[in-house]
This record gives sequence, C-alpha cells and structure tokens, in this order.
Amino acid sequence: MADSVSTREPGSRRFDLNPAHSLAAGAMWLIIALAVTFSTAAAVWVGRIARKDVIEQHVRRLSLETDQLSSDLGQALASRLGAVRAARFKLGDIAAANQRRSLSDVFDELLSVYPELDWVAVADSNGVIVRSARALPAGTSVASRDWFTAGLRGPWLGVIEAPGQPDDALQGDLAAPLQDKSGRVIGVIAAHLRQPREVIHPLRLTDESNPAGSTQAYVIDRAGVVLIGADGTRGKPWNGVALSGGTPALQFERLPDGRQVLVSRAPLRAAGGVPALDWRVLLCEPIGRVYQRADALAQRILWVALCLGAATAVLGTIGALQLTRRLKRLTLSVAAVGRGGGTAIDVPPGKDEVARLGRAFANILDDLQRERAELETLSGELERRVAFRTREVERLAQESRHAAIVRERLKIARDLHDTLAHSMMAMLSEIRFLRKLQSYDPAALPEELAHAEEVAHEGLKEARNAIIQMRASTVHEMGLGPGLAAAFDHFIDRTGLAGDFTTEPEAASFGDDRAETLLRMAHEALRNIERHARATRATVRLRMTDPSHLELSIEDNGIGFDPSASSSGHYGIVGLREQAELIGAALRIDSRHNAGTRVTVSLPLSPIPFAPRT
Repeated sequence: MADSVSTREPGSRRFDLNPAHSLAAGAMWLIIALAVTFSTAAAVWVGRIARKDVIEQHVRRLSLETDQLSSDLGQALASRLGAVRAARFKLGDIAAANQRRSLSDVFDELLSVYPELDWVAVADSNGVIVRSARALPAGTSVASRDWFTAGLRGPWLGVIEAPGQPDDALQGDLAAPLQDKSGRVIGVIAAHLRQPREVIHPLRLTDESNPAGSTQAYVIDRAGVVLIGADGTRGKPWNGVALSGGTPALQFERLPDGRQVLVSRAPLRAAGGVPALDWRVLLCEPIGRVYQRADALAQRILWVALCLGAATAVLGTIGALQLTRRLKRLTLSVAAVGRGGGTAIDVPPGKDEVARLGRAFANILDDLQRERAELETLSGELERRVAFRTREVERLAQESRHAAIVRERLKIARDLHDTLAHSMMAMLSEIRFLRKLQSYDPAALPEELAHAEEVAHEGLKEARNAIIQMRASTVHEMGLGPGLAAAFDHFIDRTGLAGDFTTEPEAASFGDDRAETLLRMAHEALRNIERHARATRATVRLRMTDPSHLELSIEDNGIGFDPSASSSGHYGIVGLREQAELIGAALRIDSRHNAGTRVTVSLPLSPIPFAPRT
C-alpha cells in the first residue's frame, strides 16, 4: 500500500492513506490508534475488575450455599432425631418379649405421623430388621453393619445403601438408638436423608444451572473422613491440598487426581446433640467453573469495548476528513499553482486557520508574480549591460594579451642581457686583446685564441639554458619548493659554493602563475651571486611569515654593492623590481660593501589581477 501511495501525483484527489502524504490520513490513523489503545486498555482494566467481582460473588455464593445446605441438613437431622426421641415416650417400659412388636408399632406410627421422613428400617437390639420401607427386607441381620453398631451408641451419619442418586441432592442415612423411658436401648432406627439443592435459590446469587459433575456436596467428620458423598469417596479421608491464600473454611485446593477445586466448609448446625459430633458440610466446585462466568464476562466487556472503539474510530475518521477537507482543497489549489496549472489560489471562506493560511498564500503569490514581472524587466536590462560588458572584456582581453606579449619580450630581453650580452662583451674584450697581442706578442696568440673559444662555448651554453628555462617549468606540477631546490642544486654544482636551502611544506606547495615568476627572480638573483658577488656561501629560504604572506629570501656573503646607485646598461636589479611589481610582491634588497647581499621578496597570497602568460 505504501508503494502504491508513494507513486501518486501531488495534488491527487484520491484519498491517500500514507500519513506522510496526507494530514487527514495522519489524523485518521491517530484517532484509530487512540481508539484501539484506549478501548483495549479500558476493556482489560474493566474486565479485570469485573472478573474479580464475579469471582468474589461466586466464592461468596458457594459459601452461602454451603451455610444454607448445612442449615437445611441440620434441620432434617433435628427433625428425625426429635421423632426418635418422641418415640421413647410411646415405648415406655416394655418387656423383652414384646420388644419386636413394640418396635414394629413405633415404625408404623412414625411413618403415619411423619410421612416426609422417609424411614428406612428399624432393627432390634440383636441386629435383626423388624420393619423397613423400600430397603433392607425384614428379618435381615445387620448386626455387623457399621451403622447398626454405631447407632447403638448414639447418632450415626453415613450411607446405608447407595442407590443411584441425583447430583442435585445430598443423600445419606441417619441411624439413632431407640430407648425406652428407662433409657435402655431396645433397637436402632435408620432414617433416609435426602436434602435437595434447588437450581434457583435466593442465596446462590446466580440463576445458572448446576450440571452434572460441577458442584459436589459432602459430609465429613472431625477427622476429615467422608461420611456422605460420591461413590468411591465415602469412608476415605478428604485429601485436598490447600493452594495459596484463602481460609480453612473457604480456599482453593488441589485433589489427588490433579483437579483444582474451590472448597467451602460449614459446620453442621442442628439441635439434639448433633453439634457435639462435629460433622461438617463440604461443597467443592471445579476451578474452571469458578472462572468460567468471570472469563466470559471479561470477554464480553472486551468485545463491547472494541466495538465502541471501532465506532469511535469510524466517527473520528469521518470527522477528521470533514475538518481537513478545506485544507486539502487549499493544498490542491497551491499544488496546481506550483505546477503552473493555475494563476490564483482558491482561498477557503471563513476566519479559521485554514482561511488565514489561504489568504497568506494568495498574498505571497501576488508578491511573487509582481516580483517576477520586475525581474523580467531587470533581466532584459541586465542582458543589455552584459552584452556591453562582454565587448569591453573582449577589448580588455586583447589589451591584456598585448601586455603579456610585451612582458615576455621584456623577459627575453632580460635573459639575453644576462646570457648573450655578457658573453658577447667577453668575446669582444678577447678580440680586442687578441688584436693588440698580435702586434706585441704573437707567440701568446694561440693560448688566447683557445681562451676566446672557451668564452664563446660558455656563452652558447648559457643561451641554451635560458631558452630551456623559458620553454619549460615544473612549478605548476610540483610547486615552488621543488623548483627552487632544483635551481639551487644546479647553482651549487656549477659554482662549487657552499650553501643551505630550507623551505616549509605549506610554502613549498605554492604553484600558481606567480610562483613561476618567483622562480625566475630566484634564477636572476643566483646568477648575480655567481657573476658579481665573489661569494663563498649562498642561502635560499622559502617560508610563510603568516597564513597570508609568502617570503623568499636569497642571501650571500660576497662583496656587496650599493642598491641605491644606478648602473647604466645593467638590467638585473631593474628586472627584479619589474617582476615583483608584476605579481604584486614587495622587493627588498639589503647590501653593503664587503657585507654581503640579501634579496627578500614578500608575496601576499590573496588573489590579485594577473594576466597569465601566453
């Protein structure tokens, strides 16, 4: 999507989903992100609170249900024990021979008076069933049964028979001794207990059904042995291991089979001596059922919050599009003007920021158009002036070329003066001397002719060197430092003088047209040392006196001269001054008789008008 968006033309009327290209898209994505973030956060937060409240209600419901079941069961026990105690007044004092008949009469009377008690059986003191209802046929011996032996001593609670029983009822049996008025035990009567658990009960705080295998009810004794409960658990100790938190009366436990359950305990409260037996009612419910309703509620809250967040995002997106519609129209208008497709900006009506921005753009466009017209006028005038100046530059260039030619001629004249003129003068002197020698000493003539020939060869050599120096220079390629070093080495080799050459790296790299002029001035100064100074030592130093000035110093220990005296026919010092003036350098000559000579050239490195050689 991002690739396709990035290839759209500016000002496109299609909605751009890339926030980098569209303010409306950026606002839309911001609203969506905020709506999703806050709705999810609110859903999680509220869901946790609701989940916690539902779990607490569920736990409280199980505790109340346990208390209610304990109370109902206690009332059932109390009613049965009360009926048994009432029977002792009917029995009175009976003889042993009339025991079975009296027990049978008591059983019949209790069934007629208390039909809801659902009596099971009555046995005599020997453990033989006298009468029964829907269980234990008459004449059956139960002397070895736990309920009979325990019932002879006092109230007993457990299961005599284990018929299939619904899961919504707590079923068991009560056995109690039958005594006459004297307190003698003449038999044991067993009463069936069935305490139904209503599907909808005010104390359960829920209208959920109780499916099979969800909440299970037990009755345990003080040792934790199950008296009444599901098959396979009766007569066994309750082995639940308490998990973290909770109280002994209400806590989460892990059963031996690995199941985790919520367990609620309540003492069996009833009159007639039942509390002394310390029986307890126990309800356990799987932990998944405890969290089921809470998780479902939290999930519903999450979906509702997400739906509300989605609705908020949609409405916010529509609002953002409406709010940015005028800004988008202004953007399209400005983009059209920028591409040259329009001459005016469509200013939105109103007094808000978009309208003010549109008016500002319109004013800027008017100013630009006015300035463009003025620039076009100035451009025409500038072109006319440029044409005039071009002709002037061409004329000045022609004059500059002429001046360059003149300077080259002067240079050639100086070089010829320093080479051919000196050689010719020496040869002229030799010729004059030969003419006189021929008249006075003809024998010495061959030796002087050889000396004249040597002078001619030396002049020819110097002329060739001057021509080579005019044709080639390494200053531009290598810098002034290497060129001076080569010239100084050649000077030392030719003259045999002692000397020192020093240069700084920054000064040695200087290599524009002015450097070539400095090199020619150094050649001229070294030639003057060789021919006139009668020196034994020469020193050349090239350095930077400051970041903007280059200094060339050439010094000897010769006989010196007077720099202020004029020498007709000798152009060496004049040439040095002309060349220094040509490149804008300052020339200084310090010399005294028998104290040597120092030539110092100081060159500013800032560009100056200089016509290159042709």
